[in-house]
Amino acid sequence: MATLVGFIFVLVILVIIFEMLRRRHLREKYAVIWIIIGIGVLVLAAFPQLLFWLSGVLGVKVPSNLLFAMALVLLVSVCLHLSFEQSQAEDEIRVLAEEVGILRLKLLELEAGASGGRPASGGPRPDVLPPD
Repeated sequence: MATLVGFIFVLVILVIIFEMLRRRHLREKYAVIWIIIGIGVLVLAAFPQLLFWLSGVLGVKVPSNLLFAMALVLLVSVCLHLSFEQSQAEDEIRVLAEEVGILRLKLLELEAGASGGRPASGGPRPDVLPPD
C-alpha cells in the first residue's frame, strides 16, 4: 500500500513539473533536476528493496536513515545551487542598472546638445539625474 501511495505521489509530482514546464513557469534547467529526482524516487517507490540493498552496501543500519540522509544532501545541494543562481542574477542586475544610468546620462547629454544647452522637453538638467 505504501509503495502504491509513493508511486502515485511521484507521478503526480512529475505531471506537475511537466505542466509547469509547458506553461513556462519552470525553466528547463531546473525541470531537468526535478525530473531526475522524481525518476529516482519513482525507482525507489517501485523497488523498495533497492533502498535496503543500498543501505547494506553503504553500511547504514536503518534504510530510512539513508533515505533521510539522501534527502538532506539533496536539499542542501538545491539550496546551494539556488544561492549561486541568485548571486549571479544580483550581479547581472547591478551591471544592468549601471548601464542604464550611463545610457540615461548620454541621452540627457545628447538632448542638451540638440536643444542648444537646454534639456529637451522640459526634462532635468544633464548634471542632475532623476532618482530611480
